[in-house]
Amino acid sequence: MAKAKQAAKDETRVIKIFDTTLRDGEQAPGNSMNIEEKLRFAKQLQKLNVDVIEAGFPIASEGDFEAVKKVAQSIKGPEIAGLCRSSIKDIDRAWEALKYAGEKGRIHTFIATSDIHMKYKLQMEPAQVLESAVKAVKRAAGYTPNVEFSCEDAVRTQLSFLAQVVEAVIAAGATTVNIPDTVGYTVPFEYFNIIKYLKDNVPNIEKAVISVHCHNDLGLSVANSIAAIQAGAGQVECTINGIGERAGNCSLEEFVMILRTRRDILPFVTGIATEQLTPASRLLTNITGIAVQPNKSVVGANAFAHEAGIHQHGMLMDKSTYEIMTPESVGLTASALVLGKHSGRHAFKKRLEELGHDLDDEMLNRAFDRFKALADLKKEVFDEDLDAIVTDESREEDQFKLDHITVTCGSFAVATATVQMEIDGKPVRTAELGDGPVDSALKAIRKLTKTKAKLTQYNVGSITGGTDAQGEVTVRVEEGGHTVVGKGASTDIIVASAKAFIHALNRLHCKQKRLTDAV
Repeated sequence: MAKAKQAAKDETRVIKIFDTTLRDGEQAPGNSMNIEEKLRFAKQLQKLNVDVIEAGFPIASEGDFEAVKKVAQSIKGPEIAGLCRSSIKDIDRAWEALKYAGEKGRIHTFIATSDIHMKYKLQMEPAQVLESAVKAVKRAAGYTPNVEFSCEDAVRTQLSFLAQVVEAVIAAGATTVNIPDTVGYTVPFEYFNIIKYLKDNVPNIEKAVISVHCHNDLGLSVANSIAAIQAGAGQVECTINGIGERAGNCSLEEFVMILRTRRDILPFVTGIATEQLTPASRLLTNITGIAVQPNKSVVGANAFAHEAGIHQHGMLMDKSTYEIMTPESVGLTASALVLGKHSGRHAFKKRLEELGHDLDDEMLNRAFDRFKALADLKKEVFDEDLDAIVTDESREEDQFKLDHITVTCGSFAVATATVQMEIDGKPVRTAELGDGPVDSALKAIRKLTKTKAKLTQYNVGSITGGTDAQGEVTVRVEEGGHTVVGKGASTDIIVASAKAFIHALNRLHCKQKRLTDAV
C-alpha cells in the first residue's frame, strides 16, 4: 500500500492554469472592462498565482491594446498572453503590447481547422489553412520562443488534418498547442480520445504542451477538461466564475478544487493559491456586475450553507460529514474584525487587503471617507459593504457623475425626481415626473444625458441583512447592439438605482468610444 501511494505521488503531474477571464470572459455581453478594471483583476490573478494571464486581443481596439500593454508592464510572475489571428498584422500588433513582459510574453495565434469553419467562415482550402498556420507561428517565433497556437473548432476537425496541423506548427516553433472545444460540443470520452490520438500520432508532440479550452454549451466544460488532462494535456484554459462567450468557459475554481479534493484518484496538482478563489470571484462580480448564482459550486453563496436538520446535526458532530472541502480552503473566512464608525484607517485597510483589494493612497482615502459615511448610517459594516464601496470608488469613467438626487412620492402624489449631475465636468440639473420614484429618477437622468439606451433588466437586492442594509441595484442597458451592466449601492434604494444606471451609461460610453477608436 505504501509503495502504491509513493508511486502515485511520483506520477503526479503539474497542470498549468491559463486564465482567459480578461479575454474570452470579457467577450460575453455585459462583461466588458476598462483598462483600470482589467489591471485590478490582473493583480488579483497574480495573487491567485495563475500560470498565464490572457490579457486581451491587442488588435481589436486601442483600448484592448493599452490594457494588454499595461498588464504586461505591471504584472510580475505569470506569463502574459495576447490573442491574435494568423495574420502578420495581428501578430506584430500583439508583440508591440506584449514585449514589455519580456520572456514572460506569450503570443497566442489561431486559425480555424474544422471543415465547417474553413468552408463557410474562412473560405479557404485545408492546404491554405495549414500554410497560414505555419506562417503565423514562424512570425510569432521571430519575436519570442513562447508561442501558443490554437486550432479553432478542433473538436469538429478531421483527426488526420488536426494531427497534420499540430505537427506542422510545432515544427514551426509553437511550444504550446491548444485543442479547443470552441462550441462546447464534445463529451468527456470523445475529448479524451482526441487528445490521446494526438499523443499517439503526432511524432513531435512531446516538444509542446497540449492545452485545452472548453466551452460550456452542454454543461461539460469542466468534465471535458478533466478528461483531457487524463489523456495527457498539460494546460487548461479557464475563467473565474466560468464566464465567457455564450454559456461560458471551464470554471477555474471548479477545475482546481476538483483536483485538490480528489487527489486520491486524480494525480494532478496546480500552483493555484486556492484561498484567493473567493476574493477573485467577488472582485469579478463587483467589476462586471454579473452575479454568481447562489448554488454555484465552490464560490456560490450556498456552497457551504446547510439548512436541513439532518445535515446541520452531522455538521455539528463532524464537518466532514457534509463538507468535502473547507470554506477556508477557498478563501471564505469569517472576519475577526467588526468594523463600525469607531474603526480606524489601519483596520479598514487591513480588511480590504484580506478581501483582495489593493488600493493606492488616493483611492484608499476616498473609500475610507465612504466607509465612515456609511458607518454613521449602519451599526456594523460588513465585507459585502466594503466590496461595494471599493467598486464605486475604483471606477474611472467620469463622463457622467451623480451629484445629488431628491425624490418626492406617495400613495396620492405623482413621483417627482430632481437630479443634479456633472457631465464632462459641467453641472446640469432637471426634474421629471414618473410612475414611481425609480422611474422618475431614471427619466431625469435620461433627459440630462440625452441617452437612447434601453433598460432591459433591473434587479434590486440587499447586500446584507437588516433594515439599515445597503441596497444593491444591477441594471442591464442596451444600445446599438451593445449591452452593458451597471451596479450601484446605497442605503437609499433610489440613489442606488441612479448610480447603477449612470454606471451603465458610463460603461456604454467607454465601450462605444473604444470601438470608434478601433475604426
